[in-house]
Amino acid sequence: MIKVPVTLRNVTKRFGKGDKEIVAVDHFTHEFEAGKLVTLLGPSGCGKTTTLRCIAGFYEPDEGDILLGGKRVNNLPPYTRPTGTVFQNYALFPHMTVFENVAYGLRIKKLPEPEIRKKVQQGLELLQLRGMQDRRPDQLSGGQQQRVAIARVLVNEPQVLLFDEPLSNLDAKLRVYMRGEIRSLQENLGITTIYVTHDQEEAMSLSDTLVVMNEGRIEQVESPQEIYRRPASKFVADFIGMTNFLKGEVKKIKGYLLSISVYDALIELKAEDRFEIGEEVTIVTRPEMLKFSKEGPSTLRGMVKNVFFLGSLARYEIQVGKEELITLDDSNPSNLMAKGSNVHIEIIPDSAYVQKIE
Repeated sequence: MIKVPVTLRNVTKRFGKGDKEIVAVDHFTHEFEAGKLVTLLGPSGCGKTTTLRCIAGFYEPDEGDILLGGKRVNNLPPYTRPTGTVFQNYALFPHMTVFENVAYGLRIKKLPEPEIRKKVQQGLELLQLRGMQDRRPDQLSGGQQQRVAIARVLVNEPQVLLFDEPLSNLDAKLRVYMRGEIRSLQENLGITTIYVTHDQEEAMSLSDTLVVMNEGRIEQVESPQEIYRRPASKFVADFIGMTNFLKGEVKKIKGYLLSISVYDALIELKAEDRFEIGEEVTIVTRPEMLKFSKEGPSTLRGMVKNVFFLGSLARYEIQVGKEELITLDDSNPSNLMAKGSNVHIEIIPDSAYVQKIE
């Protein structure tokens, strides 16, 4: 399979006019690497689906260029682009069998019937739908309908595969299963894939790269691990998982090692940026990056306000200072601390990220 990059240069899409004009995508520039799975991630209304629809050809951008394999496709209709889109609602024809649904696009292209049968059979095999070709959509489970929708796209041999929130209609357990199936399929085919979701866990588990969007713009582009551990902005840190933000002041600097005063503690952390003594900073840390500890000069004092037992972990809401709440996850807890308990908290070394105040 030919691996095709997808390039967007200053793509902007607006809806409405005058005072009612909305900028859905605002000068979006990014090259989606050939053969990789890249996810557009962000809250509802951030522009991720609009971006995908511009790539597919359902919307024409008001500004900028869209290139598929280096070829500008702005004015090409969807059916002439080398893309295939799997929609949120699958869009299966209820009166057609599985075979007929998968064959639909091939028949529109007027391919010879023997070739259609060969391609459909290969698609059904690939998506583990053998023996289901004569069923109708209402005789299939949600996961099977999803696979039919993907097979219908793949038999047309697209160079770029587009997914628009494809798992949102499935139950939680099936979502986990199907995202594993999609990831395995993409890796086996090596097809350039752009995936849209608002589900952080889904995006983290599927993607080679995340493009985090907010209000039509790109906030950060990185691997899931880097975005989780080193968010570039407060928005990204707050949107991707649970996050604690601790305000502090730089007291000492030794190379890239900072001594930061946070309430009654003096915490030493490595920093990638340059800071000055006396500068106010934010320490970004995840709940699993904190642990209970003995009292010491580098530990935060707090009081347990709430406890939530979640099976594999206990989640604590702890008040530090006069009113700030932070979250701590204690994995495999043998005993739970009671509400009102006084505790000392340590930040696990090399796990926190120091940011300048925005």
